[in-house]
Amino acid sequence: MQISWTSDVWLALLLPFAITFFGWRYSSSLSFPRTWSELRDLVSLKSLDPSESGPFSLDRARNAYARYRHLSVAEASILQGAYSRTSRAHKRIGYTLGYPAKLSKLAEVTNANGRITDAIARLAERQFDIDLPPRGGTSMDLMRVRESLKHFIRDWSSDGLREREKIFTPILDVLRMVDVDDRAGKRVLVPGSGLGRLAWEISELGFMETTANELSFFMILAFRFLLDPTTTSTVDEHAIHPYAHWFSHQRSSESLFRSIQFPDVVPRLSPRFKLVEEDFLTLRPPPAPSPALSQIAGYDYIVTLFFIDTSLNVLTTLEQIYALLRPGGTWINLGPLLWTSGGQAKLELSLDEVLHAVEELGFIIDPREDGQRSSTVECEYTGDPQAMMRWIYRAEFWVAHKPK
Repeated sequence: MQISWTSDVWLALLLPFAITFFGWRYSSSLSFPRTWSELRDLVSLKSLDPSESGPFSLDRARNAYARYRHLSVAEASILQGAYSRTSRAHKRIGYTLGYPAKLSKLAEVTNANGRITDAIARLAERQFDIDLPPRGGTSMDLMRVRESLKHFIRDWSSDGLREREKIFTPILDVLRMVDVDDRAGKRVLVPGSGLGRLAWEISELGFMETTANELSFFMILAFRFLLDPTTTSTVDEHAIHPYAHWFSHQRSSESLFRSIQFPDVVPRLSPRFKLVEEDFLTLRPPPAPSPALSQIAGYDYIVTLFFIDTSLNVLTTLEQIYALLRPGGTWINLGPLLWTSGGQAKLELSLDEVLHAVEELGFIIDPREDGQRSSTVECEYTGDPQAMMRWIYRAEFWVAHKPK
């Protein structure tokens, strides 16, 4: 019989291999998607859906924090099952190595982390008047919770200082060049602010108003946990085990399960430091601080850190940055170009193309002393400094302004 090699036939042949590949690729991270919906969610990891049922919604995030222990225990049972299927001789060696004790330690630190995630969920229930019991949760939701826990360390611990300094310093140096007396009349917006440390640092420089803007409730709920005095009142009040769920590339179990305290400072919202919880693309320019002086509405500075590549349409994002700036306003950017894959991003541009688009949309890129439009900053993002592997970004930094 002759086979007609149609696209459907090719799909039928390739789909099992694709599923097998995803299983192999993510099993070592303890986050293997076990259903088709979870696999689809993996491909849509950076999809910006702010709707009630979207991957970054309040409902999704609260459920995931509330069910962190349950979901983590379910994953740990897979590890336990894999070990139980080894031969008697290998079990004996594993016992000598302390592997059963290692799995028990995983359960212990998961419970410790769970005290934090439970507190985050309870605060969300109180602040947003949620009375429904938590339900559901996928491996991708669990991954997002764990990433948020790592952001506590990156943004708000002394252990994260080195990583923060690498990427914050170029941005803060530009803002420090603003005359101190002039700062009191200028507004700064930080979209995609995550857990808000960069925005908080900027607010400490004395600008009239610094606004942290975030869409993901996985980040928002964690940040609210730090901002609320009923859950965080003192320096280093909390401790988590941020790297416990990633067994690969670890030098020792002590390093794997180590506890890190946070926060190194206690942030609070104020008239100078605000949080806006909505999609960046829906924001409108703030009113002029002094209409009597015929000032124009908008922000004086917009700071984007690891942000523009999260756009499904980067041109729309660039247009919004331009629209929100006052004439003469400044845009400061630092980050990579890790576009959303799977054809979701409408454009996947190179650095040259992005910079060209920036100019096409009306920005004037401020040249560096060497005449280049941007500079490279090698950096990490929520990295584990004690691990055997490092993921280094060669992020680009540039400053541009909107003509007056």
